[in-house]
Amino acid sequence: MIQKKWKIIISVLTLVFIAIVGVRTAAENKDKKFVSVATASTGGTYYPIGVGMANIWSSHLKGEKIQASGQSSAGSIENIELLREGEAQLAILQGLISSQAYAGDGSFEGKRYEDLRTISMLWPNVEHFVLMNNKIESGTIDDIKGTQFSVGPQASGTEQSTVVMMEGLELTKKDISPEYLGYSDTVSAMRDGRLDGGSLPAGIPISAVTDMYASNVKASILEVTDEQLDAINAVSDSWYRYVIPGGTYPRIDEDINTIAQPNLLSTTKEMDEETVYVLTKTLYENLDEMYEVHSSAKEMTLETALDGVSVPLHAGAYRYFKEAGLDIPENLIPPEAK
Repeated sequence: MIQKKWKIIISVLTLVFIAIVGVRTAAENKDKKFVSVATASTGGTYYPIGVGMANIWSSHLKGEKIQASGQSSAGSIENIELLREGEAQLAILQGLISSQAYAGDGSFEGKRYEDLRTISMLWPNVEHFVLMNNKIESGTIDDIKGTQFSVGPQASGTEQSTVVMMEGLELTKKDISPEYLGYSDTVSAMRDGRLDGGSLPAGIPISAVTDMYASNVKASILEVTDEQLDAINAVSDSWYRYVIPGGTYPRIDEDINTIAQPNLLSTTKEMDEETVYVLTKTLYENLDEMYEVHSSAKEMTLETALDGVSVPLHAGAYRYFKEAGLDIPENLIPPEAK
């Protein structure tokens, strides 16, 4: 009987304790602003960079009661829907997907997202069209015509962006013998003589391309002319000039003129200006911490924050970049600020 009473007393005390903790937690969280960053799968680059940014914000903005977290997802296309549905406040997006969503074309035909806004370019996806030397004529990406060429895994962002770039060159998959391989498999197939080349976009240096040169595969990275860049951007305004510095890859001392597509930090115009201003300011004032998160984050600088951006800035980011002295193109000024 006594034992039973004690069990009841302990149960009651436990419930009281839980209630007290719950009330305290609710009180502490009452004025907190929770910010979720939609990224991609945990095995890629988006996820660690998103989590890294969230940790920096949470650490430095305790006084402003901002609590941020990274959220895994299926990537850019799903991230647009997470923003649209209010299930994420920020998202990392591939530049092409951002442009298509804002314009309502490509994957978003009939589903235009006019409320999409950009905070900053984070790091570039540098286009590497690699091709066996015996197939190279002009040395530019036109040379892929008539070759056995990997456009990236099926339904991947690589495939989608490669097809758009080919459209700018007035090429389709019918003009090549398409394969659908990952980066390492592409280089292995080239080494074995089963493939002429492939599209390998990523932050530099790409390990598969380093391996291609280091293992003496007789292949090169094709260049992109200004005319080709203009033609590609006429299809989707998502790319900008990028020069791969000499020395990036083994035995390649000359600069390589290619293009890059930005990976963007994006939000919706519904986010309040002050919060986005503080997030942007804190990010750029603590880049040294971002550089420790991932090698790709080392590409982040204030000077490149607007590279490749085509969707208007959020009012908060616009305010910060104006204060920082950046020259902001007319098309990036948020409609809300005009």
